[in-house]
Amino acid sequence: MEKKLSECLALCKDSFSYTFELNGDKDPLIKNIVFDSKKVLQDSLFFALPGLHVHGNDFAKQAIDAGASAVIFEGSLPESAVKAAEQRGTVLIRVDNSRFAMSPFSAAFYEYPGNKLCVAGVTGTEGKSSTVFFIWQLLRLAGKKAGFISTVQYSLGDDAVDNPEHQTTPEAPIVQEQLYRMAENGCEFAVVESSSHGLSAKTNRLGDVPFDTAAMMNVNHEHLEFHGTYECYKNDKANLFRKLAAHNHIKNIAGVPKTFKPLGVVNAADLAAEDFVKAAARLCDSASVSSIGSVPVAGFVPPKELQNSMDFSSGGASDVHGAALNAVNESLYAAGLYRIENVNESERELSFDLCRKGSADIHVTAPLAGAFNACNVTAAILLVAQMTEKDVQEIAAFARHLNPVRGRMSPIRKGQPFEVLVDYAHTPSSFYTVFPPLRQKTKGRIISLFGSGGERDTQKRPVQGKIASEYSDIVILADEDPRGEEPMELLEMIAAGCTSLKRNENLFLIPDRKAAIRKAFSLARPGDAVLLLGKSHENSIIYKDRVMPYDEIKEAETALAEMGYTGE
Repeated sequence: MEKKLSECLALCKDSFSYTFELNGDKDPLIKNIVFDSKKVLQDSLFFALPGLHVHGNDFAKQAIDAGASAVIFEGSLPESAVKAAEQRGTVLIRVDNSRFAMSPFSAAFYEYPGNKLCVAGVTGTEGKSSTVFFIWQLLRLAGKKAGFISTVQYSLGDDAVDNPEHQTTPEAPIVQEQLYRMAENGCEFAVVESSSHGLSAKTNRLGDVPFDTAAMMNVNHEHLEFHGTYECYKNDKANLFRKLAAHNHIKNIAGVPKTFKPLGVVNAADLAAEDFVKAAARLCDSASVSSIGSVPVAGFVPPKELQNSMDFSSGGASDVHGAALNAVNESLYAAGLYRIENVNESERELSFDLCRKGSADIHVTAPLAGAFNACNVTAAILLVAQMTEKDVQEIAAFARHLNPVRGRMSPIRKGQPFEVLVDYAHTPSSFYTVFPPLRQKTKGRIISLFGSGGERDTQKRPVQGKIASEYSDIVILADEDPRGEEPMELLEMIAAGCTSLKRNENLFLIPDRKAAIRKAFSLARPGDAVLLLGKSHENSIIYKDRVMPYDEIKEAETALAEMGYTGE
């Protein structure tokens, strides 16, 4: 893929304003878009982005020296970068917000690949990765070629491969390139895990992705270090549903125009459901798409034991079932309201019924662990039925062939007399999803090991400690991703919530996660359950001065092998 700079700027001229600061008379060829100066190649366009600790402007000279033919930046570049640009003929372009401009420019460079795919988005505090993975699998089981982007893995139309990044929704150039490669690979469908960061206008990572269907799983307490308030967090997530009403859903699939019917799916028992319904009902401003009007929304209602919205004023779980359903007028659900009932979970299988007024119940069986997956599977079924124009019952039958996401309540069985489970839970609400059912089925003690991300929401840390100590017999606090924070200080903030536990008896602070895992296993007795939370699929632990390669599942298996447990 390569384009002239002038061609890209002409295509996105209405999306952002810009000024040529130097060499505006030149029109270089652009061969790729990068925002990391270390990845600049000859004829790259470099976006200089503001960061938490450093600013991309400070690396502009490095990018120019490496061969960047153009640099898009905000503010002022160092004199050294300007001189390098003068010497090499590099075009310098000033914009008001370089991160915002990166999305429309990337979409233009990659020829608007979202217009060549039916695109589904999934947002929520918990359940995004699993739901995305299930949607992708159901599409393939229905005979459709699809790709997906998620925290854990991604696919460009072929088999899924591991995602090496910690970022849930990648930066805009990566999103647009992957959608482009999906379309080039013959995909008709794409599924995008849509984080609040990615949906925020601050980053604009998904600003130029034309979504056709969307699911909202839940909105709980998370990422306030970025959004500031819960209301802003919720509003940014609702941008996904606003996008449903922002275009006409006519896609050019393999050169053939095809119109897809938009649909939003919400967890109707979540207090934020009404906001998402209203977002999807927003009338379009553009005359060309004003005939769309409101987008239909289908709702699903989890059984009460799966409704885990948080009440942070009291620090406990809140039963919001009745309030949420009263707030969301069922008449808004043009596509119907489904209730999840009769959830049954065995060691290797999950089953439940999808019940809808006036229709026969649909029995769903899936080889998955965790009752919470009933919500994830339901949302996936409803979206795929809409996208493929197939009956819900037909799509539901494919659920028996689903595979779980790696690191989501994944058991490690090497012959040890205690249970070992790995999960990504790292928020208070996800703790309430994981701990109660485990407490109910575990005959012995629960030993939980977790930490909290550095330079992230600090309010949740003592709440995490409080919840874990309520359900665990032993809590071990260990590094997750301390980043620029001091590891022990971070763990002390979590420990402040573990008021019912006694230090060095049933509460241990061991920053070294490898050592912490071995401590947990050494304490485990037959019948106990050891729960390793927070790292899951991630491939590293981020410290202030280094990134340490790390694999939670492999580390747990190694620790068990050291104890003599090497097989089933």
